[in-house]
Amino acid sequence: MASVPQPRTQNLERNGMKPLLPESSLAAEAYVFIRERILRGEIAIGQVISRRKIAADLGMSFLPVSEAFLRLEFEGVLESRPRAGTRVHIPSPADVEGHYVVREALEMQAARLFATRAKSEERCELVQLGMRLDGLSLRAETDRAETDPNVQWRLHETFHRRIAECAACPTLNDAIENTCALSSAWLWAGSVFLGKRPMNHHQHLAEVLGQGDPEMAAHATREHLHASKQWALAGLAPYFELAEKQTQTYSRTAALMLHAIPVLSDAPPS
Repeated sequence: MASVPQPRTQNLERNGMKPLLPESSLAAEAYVFIRERILRGEIAIGQVISRRKIAADLGMSFLPVSEAFLRLEFEGVLESRPRAGTRVHIPSPADVEGHYVVREALEMQAARLFATRAKSEERCELVQLGMRLDGLSLRAETDRAETDPNVQWRLHETFHRRIAECAACPTLNDAIENTCALSSAWLWAGSVFLGKRPMNHHQHLAEVLGQGDPEMAAHATREHLHASKQWALAGLAPYFELAEKQTQTYSRTAALMLHAIPVLSDAPPS
């Protein structure tokens, strides 16, 4: 049986997103388990997902997993159709554009605050993180087999999270953490088709933020996110095509054709 992460519903209360379920409930555990697997790329965009398989993995009954599915559908993470099943939501180009509008607003403000509030050791730490991240990216370009993508993506999230944390505004930090996770899942998916990962220039961004000029920091962040958005749109293009073709049903074989997107269960969609 898969290990079940401890409920972290304190994160769900951030920015007014109060949990719909009590912290001790099985439904809350299932919600966290499924959401984090999606955001980490362990369950792919467009992948058909079975309630029964998740319930078996967690050692739960069908009911709490169904409640978690409903919540994730409400949040736009999953999508379901009658007699078609449930899959991880495939974003549209408009979804991606809108997401980056929000990221830009949040992270440009975090960059301004970092430039004025971060301590000298925090600025040095961010540059070191940027150097490590860009180094992993270059290594992946030359030898993908020797580069663990999970390590790379965790470091990527750590880099952006540290900017928000050092801005010393907890509410802003929480909002950025929620939005950055979703785009990380999109970038992860896009790397399958583009054959590389968009991890360059983090050291440069860190150095600009460390100079202490709020508007320079905001401008560098805008440029960084613009490049990220363009990369995400290019990498997600095959998923956009899949969504257009599957207007009525969710095809397991079509998902598999997208660079062997895995299916969680051979059972009928539930």
